[in-house]
Amino acid sequence: MDQTPTLLLTRPVEASDRFAAQLRGVMDARMPRVLTAPLIRVDYAGRLPDMTGVAALVFTSANGVRAYVAAGGPRDRPAWAVGEATAEAARRAGLAPRAAGGDARALVETLTRARPGGRLLHVHGEHARGEVAQKLRAAGLDAEEAVLYRQILLPLTDAAAQALDGGAPVVVPLFSPRTAGQFAAQHRGRAPLLLAAMSAPVAREVAHLPSARLMVAERPDAPAMLRAVVSLLDLAARLEGPEPGG
Repeated sequence: MDQTPTLLLTRPVEASDRFAAQLRGVMDARMPRVLTAPLIRVDYAGRLPDMTGVAALVFTSANGVRAYVAAGGPRDRPAWAVGEATAEAARRAGLAPRAAGGDARALVETLTRARPGGRLLHVHGEHARGEVAQKLRAAGLDAEEAVLYRQILLPLTDAAAQALDGGAPVVVPLFSPRTAGQFAAQHRGRAPLLLAAMSAPVAREVAHLPSARLMVAERPDAPAMLRAVVSLLDLAARLEGPEPGG
């Protein structure tokens, strides 16, 4: 029986492809089989407010950047990004961002210390965590928000379900509590399961699953998730699958 580990990627295709490319640069010949099965779809919707008085933009995800561009947002404003991946998306969009420490709390703390003048606009999806605009207002900053995309949950694909019920280990990176909860609700399988969670809230959504290992990234950013996934893939290569018919 083939015991080669499978890396199951559950983010939207573009984000999954980007993560797989980054991992391939680290693992080279050790790169596992990759199966992309998005559990969420991003639909860009919503309208920007009057941008006349907006002095700076605040982004907590690359999806927010893309939604802002899709809505026709002007690119001549300074931008603040939650982490380097979001900042890179903003740079590709023609913005000049500053990156914070990787999560919403660090972003709020960074903005509170910097105290940029003028009105701030936080662009996000309908399912957002961190209450960024509210916390900025509580800190005395002028902040509003715009919901410019929807995150639609998707079922596991047949190929993903088959891999999760097979004999080879499956490594699953999970980047958000909502996606992790969707995965946990649909997981039905006996394959050895190794989970990488981007944060403790993500880990809590899957803590009850019968996993061989649940690892929380050292930091809520892509480099830390890459390190966690590499560690889990090395462990997966040493695991034995379930007995046939078990």
